[in-house]
Amino acid sequence: MSSLAARRRHPAALVIVLLFGLIVTGGLYAALAPKNADAATSSSSDIAAGKQLFLSNCATCHGVNATGGNEAPDLVGVGAAAVDFQVGTGRMPLAAPGIQAEADTNGPQFDNKQISQLAAYVASLGPGPGIPASDLTSGGGDIAKGGELFRVNCAMCHNFAGSGGALTRGKFAPSLMDVSGKHMYEAMETGPQSMPVFNNTNMSPTDKKDIISFLQNTKDEPNQGGANLGNLGPVPEGLFVWTIGIGLLIGAAVWLGRKAA
Repeated sequence: MSSLAARRRHPAALVIVLLFGLIVTGGLYAALAPKNADAATSSSSDIAAGKQLFLSNCATCHGVNATGGNEAPDLVGVGAAAVDFQVGTGRMPLAAPGIQAEADTNGPQFDNKQISQLAAYVASLGPGPGIPASDLTSGGGDIAKGGELFRVNCAMCHNFAGSGGALTRGKFAPSLMDVSGKHMYEAMETGPQSMPVFNNTNMSPTDKKDIISFLQNTKDEPNQGGANLGNLGPVPEGLFVWTIGIGLLIGAAVWLGRKAA
């Protein structure tokens, strides 16, 4: 008993107990942590091909282990959805450093298979949001509820009709009129750049589907009031009134004045 008590009082005993606890905790987490569905369903060949694409096109900024650096964020745990959004919209690979990565009007640099391979590789690095199912991104939700959710959570940046708007320090919220439902969903899940993350805790998949349905309806719905002037709000409307409306009134006043003379 005296020898056992002496071991307990040994200075290294506490360190050994802590190390044992960390090893047990880490092993349990590795065994029981939720697995990324995209990584689980991807073949090893896709992950290997994605890694080669990553090393050739992304590692310069994100590092060979995708842990980020001074110029780019850590990609471990961002999930397949973040890759599919950033690469699928042509924002990545970044053409040049700037205040904000913009979608490439010419489309992505990689084809769908290569994007899937890149997404599979990044998904294999750690659990994160997966690429959404088509039934959540193809519309068919509650348009009225989606409009309410959009006005509460999104309109302050993206404009009441999803036409985009200016933010601080040269940043901007892009127009959503030409964005696919899948990329809208992925943006809500991953929160690219200045956008907050709307995960399933603060916005359910059904809510996201409703927002996408509202925006798709807004895009396709005819404007009964005439020209929408880009749906950008009072600025273009005021400019139109002052340049065209007031100009016509001044012209009419001058014409009437000359005719009376």
